[in-house]
Amino acid sequence: MRVLSKLTSNRRAVWITIIVWVLIAAGLSFAPSAGDYTINNGDDDLPENAPSVIADETVESYFPDDDGQLGLLVFELQEEGPESIDLEELAEVTEWLDEEAEFDTIDSVVPFHHFSDEIRTSFTSDDGEAAVLTVTFQSGLETEDIQDTVAMINEYSDRKLQSSDLFITGPAGIAADTTAIFSEANLTLMFSTIGLVLVLLIAIYRSPLLATIPLIGALFVYQVTDRLLGLFAANGVFTIEAQSLSIVMILLFGATTDYSLFVFSRFKEELRQTNDKYAAMNAAQRGVSKPIFFSGATVAAAMLVLLLAQYGPYNNFAWTFAITISIVLLAGLTLIPALFTAAGRKAFWPAVPKAGEETLKKNRFWGGVGTLVTKKPVVSGGIVLLFLIINALNVPSIQTSYNLIDSFPEDLDSRVGFDILEEKFPSGELAPVSVLLEKDDELTLDEEQWQDIEQLQERLIALEGVYDANFPDLEDAREGTDVSEDGKALRAELILEKNPYDLASLDAVDLLNEDKDDLLVASGLNEAGANLYFSGESATQADIQAYNSQDTLVVASVVTIVITLMLVWHTRSLIAPLYMMSTILLSYLSALGLSWFIFDQFTNVDAFSYRIPLYAFVFLVALGVDYNIMLVSRIMEENKQHQMRYAVQRAVAQTGGVISSAGVILAATFGVLMTQPLKELYLFGFIVGLGILLDTFLVRGILVPAIVTLLGKWNWRPFNKMNS
Repeated sequence: MRVLSKLTSNRRAVWITIIVWVLIAAGLSFAPSAGDYTINNGDDDLPENAPSVIADETVESYFPDDDGQLGLLVFELQEEGPESIDLEELAEVTEWLDEEAEFDTIDSVVPFHHFSDEIRTSFTSDDGEAAVLTVTFQSGLETEDIQDTVAMINEYSDRKLQSSDLFITGPAGIAADTTAIFSEANLTLMFSTIGLVLVLLIAIYRSPLLATIPLIGALFVYQVTDRLLGLFAANGVFTIEAQSLSIVMILLFGATTDYSLFVFSRFKEELRQTNDKYAAMNAAQRGVSKPIFFSGATVAAAMLVLLLAQYGPYNNFAWTFAITISIVLLAGLTLIPALFTAAGRKAFWPAVPKAGEETLKKNRFWGGVGTLVTKKPVVSGGIVLLFLIINALNVPSIQTSYNLIDSFPEDLDSRVGFDILEEKFPSGELAPVSVLLEKDDELTLDEEQWQDIEQLQERLIALEGVYDANFPDLEDAREGTDVSEDGKALRAELILEKNPYDLASLDAVDLLNEDKDDLLVASGLNEAGANLYFSGESATQADIQAYNSQDTLVVASVVTIVITLMLVWHTRSLIAPLYMMSTILLSYLSALGLSWFIFDQFTNVDAFSYRIPLYAFVFLVALGVDYNIMLVSRIMEENKQHQMRYAVQRAVAQTGGVISSAGVILAATFGVLMTQPLKELYLFGFIVGLGILLDTFLVRGILVPAIVTLLGKWNWRPFNKMNS
């Protein structure tokens, strides 16, 4: 910290610091941007030993041509059209796809145009108002290639279809729409965030230069972060999800602004003590550099704990955000102080601080809050505590969703197509579960063995959550249909009662995996080497559910332990870290519970994405520590010269304005995510923004000061002994 403070102690060091940042940012301009290497979902999200991954690999080994990405062409009758779908129009579309268009991105199309009218009818809904056909894309395609192909299919269908509309869904359609959603979202997000932060800074501090300096620092941080992440992603070190990059933008601007506020608030305070701007910043750095370091290091450590998770996106999330916050921290300790020192008192124009002014008189509101809390700590702290607990009681009632498409805008093609399928066709047919029966020896396919296979089919249908099972008949099996080339595997499909992403469907797949050995025994197929595998969307989501539950427990526990230990290191106390961490956890639970109450009671949101609780936990706990560290650090500093009660009053008064301003700005930047088209980002932005406000005004402003006041000398035990 002493070395860093010297970087702002003289004119040469200040300008050298700024020039070094300029050179680094300029040098990295030749590196690729992180946005060029984002993905929507990864092929290796689940561990290799996950049941669905093993099942997929086994199916691929026996049926190697079936690994392309599936698209579902969903046709819906127009309102002013005939009474039922015109099957000839559908035949024209598949004929164009199969024989005329010559797409090198498409592997196969269902040959609807070659089918008889009787067979064609089987592809329509019972009321004849909808139809679904399949198209399989080549494996290994870039998402942009799929998106271009989908766009051309839509363009052709718009010209040709007179009685129906086409909506492309399924994995291929979802991938194409996800790419379209994020194609310009991050650029819009960045300019929206910059504009919002600028307006808030000017509104709060009424100084144009004071509002501009943090944004200049944030733009430098953005350039360095974006290009460093791009270099890592380009070289395969880790992958970056599109949603993660959106959140990175928010974290980057919000945290950089926060550290800027901490620096210039203390700088302004020190300028009232001396006319020398270098001496003022040197003193300010001695006061805030340690809290900034600990807060940034704590956030980075919390992000890195996600490396313990087995689910791929959480691992990738760890590196992306740890690198981002590390660069923000470095800027907060070097670039930001240098920029403010270079500007000097002019940064605060028109309210320029003058030597000899009294700081406490400038903070009357938070001075009053500090006085009230220290006079009545039980009442003030108790009211806040009760409010937080009541909100937290809603957490057990939260419903979670594993359906990505629920997060899409309702008018998006893949979402519309999925909704049509769910309404017009049996829910389980949206994505059947693939069944693979494997044997060490070649299947004999005689009458006796086929009776055993039929017995297996009947037992599968009888299981809870299973609607039907589609097995080939014996004749087709003997002809090689749905039997591997080596004759050692037979494939079939299960239709579940609920849609493939419903929690009941995931439970049904878990039951299938648990009972598969018993099913083989009961069916007489339990010979050596016999096995059953279940794959498909429901099987994948069931594994994600299991790993998400495990990862949430592990990450939440370790993050809590790591942050508590870092607080012990910072405060040199065993008592203070316990209540600091406890109040942060309660603040998180309160934000989650209150958000669920609001959305459940007043909107049509019926579930949170399964990733929201863990992501919100990491952010709210890590960022909540920032403000607690800043407050408690100032209390410790004041307690060296004053009794505890007065030290708390002074600390709340001195830090109240800057922390509340930082909290409002950080919450507002996360609120920008609510403008994004994905419901997952919308909900995440709301929850984190609300949690930051609760932590800023209630936990940091009232609850923690009340606890510190009540504990008195016990706050710093056993390591430190200050004034009680």
